[in-house]
Amino acid sequence: MSHQGKILVVVELDNMPGAVVRRAAWLANLLGCDLDLVLCDSSASVLGDGFFVSNEAREIGQKIRQAQDEMVDDLAEEARKEGVTVATDVLVERPIADAIIERAEEYGPDFVVKGTHYHSVAERAIMVDTDWQLIRACPYPLWLVKAGDFQEKPFFIAAVDPTHEHDKPAALDHAIIKAARSIAEPAGADLHLLHTYERLVGIGSEANKTFKAIRLPIDEIDQRMQKEHRDALDALAGQYGFDDKHVHQLPGKTREVLPMFARADNADLVVMGALARWGIKRMVLGSTAERVLDHLPCDVLIVRAD
Repeated sequence: MSHQGKILVVVELDNMPGAVVRRAAWLANLLGCDLDLVLCDSSASVLGDGFFVSNEAREIGQKIRQAQDEMVDDLAEEARKEGVTVATDVLVERPIADAIIERAEEYGPDFVVKGTHYHSVAERAIMVDTDWQLIRACPYPLWLVKAGDFQEKPFFIAAVDPTHEHDKPAALDHAIIKAARSIAEPAGADLHLLHTYERLVGIGSEANKTFKAIRLPIDEIDQRMQKEHRDALDALAGQYGFDDKHVHQLPGKTREVLPMFARADNADLVVMGALARWGIKRMVLGSTAERVLDHLPCDVLIVRAD
């Protein structure tokens, strides 16, 4: 018996609801999935059935809930016109990220699809934005939708780190490539591997360990580092049959190079990995996905090794 895939679609009225549903319907048709379409809107939650809530407030709350049901049904109808099976619901709980994760754990989706927007300096400073919370804690592949339709022949980027820097396990690269390929092949997309590396990492710190200034063979070290990274990238690409035209290694910080590469090639989707971090390490380090999310011009799919 074949597996019937499931996609959890998170809709927010101020976050491109139509675009999110269209992308989810496209993905559902591509992979043969059903949709669980949930509207996240807590506007009526304070007008519930508490002891101190007036009858007038209850009536207003009921009207809001009725309007929510109608809105989510209208959005679902767009996907149903594309031949997709859709179930609907409204989530009123807060925090929104916790409610979404709880729903995902109940539903067990292949993907969680949600719209994303530019995050203000204040949102980034306090790190409480729903998108960032989901990047850090959602246990399922998280597809963050941005405005715009895919090209007829989409261009996908799988951002990998075959040298396993930044504490990334080797399994994460394989998860990234497999997830990207599972969508790229049925979509007829052009899938490319991209690896970025920072040149001469650690040279300054090593020099500072000596008691006197030393002259380092910088060019030689740089060439050796570049070759080590390229050998690791080629080995990874070879496991999946990528040819040279679809494998790219660029020097620089990922948060700077990846958005530039995506813009230059008019990418439709970037697939990248995220690690679960806890405590102080989580607060300080964050993740590459968080750092590049606002700067990428396209959709982002975030996967985990497990």
